[in-house]
Amino acid sequence: MRRRTLSLRTAAAGAVIALGMGLVTPLPTAAAAAGPTDDYCQSQCGDILPPGENGNATLADILANRVLGTRPAHTSDQLGPYADLASGYQGLTDAKIGSFYNDSSFGVPEDQVASTYSPRADVTITRDKATGVPHIKGTTRSGTEFGAGYAAAHDRLWLMDLFRHVGRGELTSFAGGAAANQGLEQQFWRAAPYTEADLQAQVDHLAAQGKRGAQALADAQAYVDGINAYIAKAKPGRYFPGEYDLTGHIDPITNAGSIDKFKLTDLIALASVVGALFGSGGGGEVQSALSLQAAQAKYGVTRGTKVWESFRERDDPEAVRTLHDGQTFPYAVKPAHARGTAMPDPGSVTQEPLVYDRTGSAVQGAAAERTPVKAPANLKPLQGVFDHGVLPADLFATPRKGMSNALLVSAAHTASGHPVAVFGPQTGYFAPQLLMLEELQGPGISARGAAFAGLSLYVELGRGQDYAWSATSAAQDVTDTYAVQLCDPDGGTPSKDATSYLWHGSCVPMEKLERTDSWSPTLADSTAKGSYRMQVYRTKYGPVQYRATIDGKPVAYTTLRSSYRHEADSIIGFQMLNDPGYVHDPATFQSAAQHIDYTFNWFYADSRHTAYYNSGSNPVRAPGVDASLPVLAQPAYEWRGFDPDGNTADYTPPAQHPHSVDQDYYVSWNNKQATGYDSATFGNGSVHRANLLDDRVKALVAKGGVTRARLTRAMADAAVTDLRGEDVLPDLLAVLRSAPITDPQLGDTVQKLENWVADGSKRRETSEGSGTYADSDAIRVMDAWWPALVKAEFRPGLGDGLYSALTASLTVDEAPSAGHGPTGSHAGSAFQYGWWSYVDKDLRSVLGKPVSGALGEEYCGGGDLSACRTVLLDSLKQAAAEPASQVYPGDDGCATGDQWCADSIVQRPLGGVTDDRISWQNRPTYQQVVEFPAHR
Repeated sequence: MRRRTLSLRTAAAGAVIALGMGLVTPLPTAAAAAGPTDDYCQSQCGDILPPGENGNATLADILANRVLGTRPAHTSDQLGPYADLASGYQGLTDAKIGSFYNDSSFGVPEDQVASTYSPRADVTITRDKATGVPHIKGTTRSGTEFGAGYAAAHDRLWLMDLFRHVGRGELTSFAGGAAANQGLEQQFWRAAPYTEADLQAQVDHLAAQGKRGAQALADAQAYVDGINAYIAKAKPGRYFPGEYDLTGHIDPITNAGSIDKFKLTDLIALASVVGALFGSGGGGEVQSALSLQAAQAKYGVTRGTKVWESFRERDDPEAVRTLHDGQTFPYAVKPAHARGTAMPDPGSVTQEPLVYDRTGSAVQGAAAERTPVKAPANLKPLQGVFDHGVLPADLFATPRKGMSNALLVSAAHTASGHPVAVFGPQTGYFAPQLLMLEELQGPGISARGAAFAGLSLYVELGRGQDYAWSATSAAQDVTDTYAVQLCDPDGGTPSKDATSYLWHGSCVPMEKLERTDSWSPTLADSTAKGSYRMQVYRTKYGPVQYRATIDGKPVAYTTLRSSYRHEADSIIGFQMLNDPGYVHDPATFQSAAQHIDYTFNWFYADSRHTAYYNSGSNPVRAPGVDASLPVLAQPAYEWRGFDPDGNTADYTPPAQHPHSVDQDYYVSWNNKQATGYDSATFGNGSVHRANLLDDRVKALVAKGGVTRARLTRAMADAAVTDLRGEDVLPDLLAVLRSAPITDPQLGDTVQKLENWVADGSKRRETSEGSGTYADSDAIRVMDAWWPALVKAEFRPGLGDGLYSALTASLTVDEAPSAGHGPTGSHAGSAFQYGWWSYVDKDLRSVLGKPVSGALGEEYCGGGDLSACRTVLLDSLKQAAAEPASQVYPGDDGCATGDQWCADSIVQRPLGGVTDDRISWQNRPTYQQVVEFPAHR
């Protein structure tokens, strides 16, 4: 790709010249809006997706944003209403829901039409005045999908282009060599190192999946055609995203250069990124093995295993469950007698290197060295950035699993006698947003809602004519780690670096996958030059992640995910959800969700019923295999029916997936689905952020007469509540108050904490826009105290080695301002990962309260209440002395000591236009509030 190096001043001059000469031309328009479609929600459906629908900014727009602070229309018009709910929910009524959510009715009233255009004769795209959302109506199915692609490119072309390159491990060559760009592409490509042949094979596989597969392929091709039609018109018209100018893909003066057309394999690359972020589950077995070994080293095998299992909390009896009506769905449970477990020799595990041959600004070296793994690494955020020196650096921080929530109440407990739902995915906060809004109406398609940019040929989360659906990440275990025995094809003794392995008794070579990525000078940075090579070895059991020895023999630990090489298969399930002729009740909804291979919890509401289904291709494991630990790569321990050529296996039938219809209520916040169902993650214990929802919705249901406003208030109240303050601090205070506090300063601090609990443990402004929290000093103390108290409570008893191993398996803290947490700073999502349950169980044991599923030992003060109290008082005194400047150290956007700003949510820029930060609230990014009064 030819690049030009120009100064910003030259770029600005070029943009001004272009504007002055009238080279920025408007989109084509048509005269009439699309007509109405059957809509049974009767204006009782609303949704919101910040910051705004428009993600397309020309170079002139970007420069104006930088210089003047202006933004293109509909870039941030949903951010204000979204943000205002944090302070406005307490007085919310059904009549006021429209102040915080958009009306998501079908169609656009004539007096609300902003524009219409027909990119081809069989489709019309209508944009509404309020939000600029595209309402796409086709007279043919192909036209509908063509319009969906055209609208997607109109609203998210640059973002789509970024992520098709992320999925291929080519981000830096496309967008520049910023360190975070490198980190983003490396982490995704390590997880899904696809060749072009792999991507094409998924397209070919879809074509072979019967009529619906053929239809999905035809829909996808029409969608891609629409994207390319927009590119063809936007390039000469100069209304393409200005980021192409800034990265040197297009000359801002002459308009020379190009935007590569999209193809079907690009959609697979995009889907692989989304699947890795939100729809996978399991893995981490090597880290689990290391923490188990640390426990056994501390306590001995028998006692150490018991202690480790208590921290693992596989099926904790006190964990909040989405299904609470007594159903049991055994999956990935701990076997009575494990077989084939592949524990490494202590000290032998090294991580497989990914990056080689660095040049340029990064540290140079001919090859990466293997890094010893002494303990599991903390859950790291997926870091990525659109940063070329001009545009702001983004800390793309989204955990591999998680987020999203759902609250549904059945008809029997609502004021209207119709179900009520408040639900949505929490996909992080970006500018532009990863999701986009749309309405699709055409033959066999009738839906409105959100879809990931570049995958919006169907609405993925939203509503149909008389039903709505949404999802939360489920993260059940569909990924296993195999210990592949290394070998020498010449019969010699293999080394730990060997690239051949045993497959069913034969020594076969690993497949070497490589990607060389380089970056050249951009418009803003003439010194940005460099390159590196990414390398992954792939076996029939998946890509190599670690190497080790077992009983002195070298092995490679590989990761096998059931959805690997099947990123496109889920398209059929989404096609069904958009088809009004298919989905019309809970049974057909669950049938559609069964065709989705990603690990999601799916929720449904219509005018009569609510329903739930947990999707994912759950492999059938060999008897005795412990899914939480590595397993030997031998036929006896493989997935049943495993075929490595297509990465297929036998999967558990739908009846064995957690599912339900018309339970009194459902809540989900990435918590445990049902008794017996294991998610392969630490932390599903007595205190989970889902408790914040469960307690509130349970109380509403007990009272009866639930409305949309009441359910929304429950969600919003949980969204500004500190989980530690509500569910753990009362026990901490009980220990502290078990004897008189003689230190006046400590007594004052404890009183402040008690007042905060009495006020509801909120992190909420004193008044809208004040930038100051009520109970701010108590919050400061809690933020400083929590990591200190966990360390003081557990480290003496666990010892340094085991404490480090367990904190690596589950991070201690994920408060909103905890930049060290899994989601990073300013991410919104909080309190998913942490030691809340461990502290809760340990303190209740010390206090003599009943505990089901107690930890294997008592840790605070060795189980002595007086000694525990001393430990807590000492750590509290230390925390109370920490000034705000130390607790909240500040960053590029926040002054040192600014508590509110440290918590605040930033719309992380993935393009050239930035948005304002908003007050913290822990809720879905895209969210629906629905209540259908009628049904077909």
